[in-house]
Amino acid sequence: MTQEVRQSAPTGPEPEPALTGVRNFRDVGGLPTADGRRVRHGVLFRSGHLAHATAQDAAFLAGLGLHTVFDFRNPDDIAMEGPDTALPGTRNLNMPLNDPAENAGFWQTVRDGDVPSLEAVLGEGRGAARMVAAYRKLILERTADHSRMLDLLTDPDRPAVPALLHCAAGKDRAGTSIAIILLALGVERSAIEADYLESNARHRRYKVVRGDGSTGTAIAPEVRELLSPLFEARVEYLRAAFDTIEERWGSVDRYLSEGLGLTEQRRERLREQLLTGG
Repeated sequence: MTQEVRQSAPTGPEPEPALTGVRNFRDVGGLPTADGRRVRHGVLFRSGHLAHATAQDAAFLAGLGLHTVFDFRNPDDIAMEGPDTALPGTRNLNMPLNDPAENAGFWQTVRDGDVPSLEAVLGEGRGAARMVAAYRKLILERTADHSRMLDLLTDPDRPAVPALLHCAAGKDRAGTSIAIILLALGVERSAIEADYLESNARHRRYKVVRGDGSTGTAIAPEVRELLSPLFEARVEYLRAAFDTIEERWGSVDRYLSEGLGLTEQRRERLREQLLTGG
């Protein structure tokens, strides 16, 4: 199966590379902060997994001078898709942001396209509700992982940027993690949401492998409708994460300092590395 998605325009002025084996790649550079600065180009990237990167893809990625690749996939993801293609001189850190036991059998049902089973778990709004709950859990239950991510990005003894963050599709786990970094940088909320929604562009869509190993493009309309909440980036999902921050910690600043342990010194180092202007 493949995802049916909406078209979206690129954010920045830089032309996107024609990567063929890596989905949803983009430079996060250019996004504006509330104080008039912008995220630097060439220091923070996001994408889907790198397991199917071609030789040309790998050469392009190696040319970015990446210090770190954050792989947020769990062991089941890696078993299905394969490990990331190795990039010379780049540290690859696997930091699973969800437990495969939570979805035991679910993705097999998705790959098989079993309509009655999909209807039972995704129909009548259950798919969207499932995604909202997943984003809330990423905020509430993965504070230690996101804290470690920020520690690594601001480690004065070992450079971590330029950095690439990815999960399987580069939309949910990577999208939430990128959003957290952007919040710490003071990027405007509307710009964070706009970047998140770019995952809906047709050329970025995530290909779901069928149970027989194929990736055919024909999807029955009823299956497409049931799966769309899973494979679309919907602003209400990301806003559920933002709302959870406000509900649990009262503000983004308290979330960063109390929830993630990001000191002001570390936050300023993050700004120095990732922002320009001002």
